[in-house]
Amino acid sequence: MNKLIISLKRFFSNKNTVTIICVFAAVLVLYFGYNWRIKQQTKPIKVPYAKVEIQPRTQITEDMIGYLEIPGSMVSDNTIKFANEIIGKYANYNTVIPKGSVFYSSTIVTWEQMPDSAWANIPNGYTVVSLSVNTETTYGNSIFPGNYIDLYYSTHDETGKLLLGKLIKSIEVLAVKDASGNHVFENSGELKAPNSLIFAVPESMHLLLRKASYLNGEIIPVPRNKEYSLNPEATEVSSEYLQNYILSQTVILPEQANDSQISTIE
Repeated sequence: MNKLIISLKRFFSNKNTVTIICVFAAVLVLYFGYNWRIKQQTKPIKVPYAKVEIQPRTQITEDMIGYLEIPGSMVSDNTIKFANEIIGKYANYNTVIPKGSVFYSSTIVTWEQMPDSAWANIPNGYTVVSLSVNTETTYGNSIFPGNYIDLYYSTHDETGKLLLGKLIKSIEVLAVKDASGNHVFENSGELKAPNSLIFAVPESMHLLLRKASYLNGEIIPVPRNKEYSLNPEATEVSSEYLQNYILSQTVILPEQANDSQISTIE
């Protein structure tokens, strides 16, 4: 027994032997660790996916969901793995879930969490304006959220002559809604008639537009090309003549006296 112990001590006291054992152990750890990691990454995981394209603000029902297996390496912390985390909830207001896509927690919300995208980025001091429209005045439902448009104004002066010109240029459309207040373009499966364009401007411009709408005239939205929206200019009054005409037909309240100059949106 003593001889065996002495032999083992000699064996392990040999530096070359210890080095070989350590290298061999390290190789085994790397080998089994690598294989375990590969198996984890390639092991199929069953997750829910969208059987149909799901539009923003659409409630997700069970018949919209299928199941597929994907490699574990494709499943992130944001990937939803269980259908009960999806059914009854909604696609976020700014999200279209493509057909065949898996679900991500950042794209699914409850109704209580659902914001109205029309109010998401309105700066302080701006006032929301709702302009009444229809299919004809939106050029066959061709004005979309995110478009920059111009507003023209049409009326008749005291002599009966027509006044027509661009009143305000480069206004961003925040939303297009139907008569029930629903977003016209939130679900491509339903054809909705536009009833109002929603945008926001500083209070001085809001008052100008409000006064113009109450006079015997018409505010006309005019869309532009793609470049106009991609590289928008500052939102500002285009016609000082029309502005002065509108203001001359109304009373400026004392608290509005310091607001006689119309603001510009940069």
